[in-house]
Amino acid sequence: MLRRVTRAVVAAAAALALVLGYQLPAAAAYVPVNGAGSTWSENAIRQWASNVQQYGMRIDYAGTGSTDGRNQFASGLTDFGVSEIPYGKDDNAAAEARPKFPFAYMPIVAGGTAFMYNLKIGANKVTNLRLSGDTLAKIFTNVITVWNDPAIKQDNPGLALPARKIVPVVRSDGSGTTAQFTTWLSNQYPSIWNAYCAKAGRKTPCGITSIYPTIPGSATTAQSGSQSVAGYVAQDAGLGAITYVEYSYALYAHFPVAKIRNKSDYYIEPTAQSVAVALLAAKINTNKSSPDYLTQDLRGVYAYGDPRTYPLSSYSYMLLPVDQENTRFKKAKGKTLGDFSYYFLCEGQQQADKLGYSPLPINLVQAGLDQVRRIPGVDAQNVNIKKCNNPTFSTDGTNTLAKKAPQPKACDKVGPTQCTTGTAGATSDTPTTGTKNNNTSKPTSTATRGPNPTASSSSAAAGGAATGGDTGGAIDPDTGQVVGGAGGGGVDSVSAIPVSLSNQLDPTLKLVLIIVACGLLLGLTVGPPLIARMLNRGDRR
Repeated sequence: MLRRVTRAVVAAAAALALVLGYQLPAAAAYVPVNGAGSTWSENAIRQWASNVQQYGMRIDYAGTGSTDGRNQFASGLTDFGVSEIPYGKDDNAAAEARPKFPFAYMPIVAGGTAFMYNLKIGANKVTNLRLSGDTLAKIFTNVITVWNDPAIKQDNPGLALPARKIVPVVRSDGSGTTAQFTTWLSNQYPSIWNAYCAKAGRKTPCGITSIYPTIPGSATTAQSGSQSVAGYVAQDAGLGAITYVEYSYALYAHFPVAKIRNKSDYYIEPTAQSVAVALLAAKINTNKSSPDYLTQDLRGVYAYGDPRTYPLSSYSYMLLPVDQENTRFKKAKGKTLGDFSYYFLCEGQQQADKLGYSPLPINLVQAGLDQVRRIPGVDAQNVNIKKCNNPTFSTDGTNTLAKKAPQPKACDKVGPTQCTTGTAGATSDTPTTGTKNNNTSKPTSTATRGPNPTASSSSAAAGGAATGGDTGGAIDPDTGQVVGGAGGGGVDSVSAIPVSLSNQLDPTLKLVLIIVACGLLLGLTVGPPLIARMLNRGDRR
């Protein structure tokens, strides 16, 4: 009877697990593994690591920056690394040590390097800023220093921009985000970039760097890590600041990002769909004998003519030990790292959009699964890729997420109109003045922006935002705007950058529900026979 009860309990647990969206793994003892590196992809990695705790896996990850992640992995201090660029691709290539053991690159997630900012017109937040590429380059090279510069005004015909000083916030640590941004700068605006590097004392041509150069005495400030640069911008004292960071950070800080002008003259936000479209033009190294197999060449992305393209889109990579054990990584760890990789390459990609990223396309998922098989000690699995439910997958091999991406609105086109919809995590829109209000909603991402506390007073806010503040107040000497009028307005409170998702079922809750279901089934299965047996004994007496 005990065997029947055990089988019934296991079956019930498995059935409930399937209903809740995942499969119970076979019982196994997992050895903890640790990694370090990219903060660009840290939010995704930490969420995935939290999700697999229910299976007994412990994944310790430190977001220390891509350069440090590569260095620690090469030195044998971590089991895996994460980086946006491979070894030897930035200006420190000659001095960078590569691992002395076999390793491979594996794509883990896609996303957009976004430009999160903190700007107000009067008392009202600007949430629909637009920037052309050359304007963006000049902001981060101290050529454009105030928000009402004619170039920024030309990008934003519907906003009465303030005369506030721009504070570019860059990374002080070795950063893959910096490397991706400077790859774009050096490729698209080399003259602007080289002139800045020369002033900062760097050799020219400057090229790609993981350490952003700064000029003493300029408005530029440097912070370590994605969370720190995002936190600097999001604080009350960060008014006028702008930084580069993965879209996820702005999304969950409830702050907007700038729409960036692409080659088709549309201003586009880095949503999961616009990133998926852009990366159709990425060139992937498919030479399996190359040490840089599966790494990316993004020049085609920058120049891609699809109007839905977000031009600063890219992939992030995990550095894996492969083919044989090394002094640190033994086969006992292979099952943990392998099963974690299987999870995020398949099921984890379903969450990418909600986390502020974009899921991998099918060719890179398949290539990633092949790389996992090379991990020493991995419990190799034949994953049915069709059951991954990745939103990019299709029966004909095309990228469904990119194929279904909507065309941009007319008000996102270069010209006299400007969309009003707030971007990323913004909790309010910014009505414009002197232009048509052509947009009605933000259609391109399923990630939510959070509650809108100003919805009931949107009409009053609209007047302040469009005209540059309320009347009857003093003139702010920094901004040149009227402040302190009857319309009031307040300072928005900002919390730390969160990583969790409110619309996902917590893994611990899932496990509790399974245990409760098992207990109920056990009671229903064992209870009646025990009661009947007790009653029979009573009758005999």
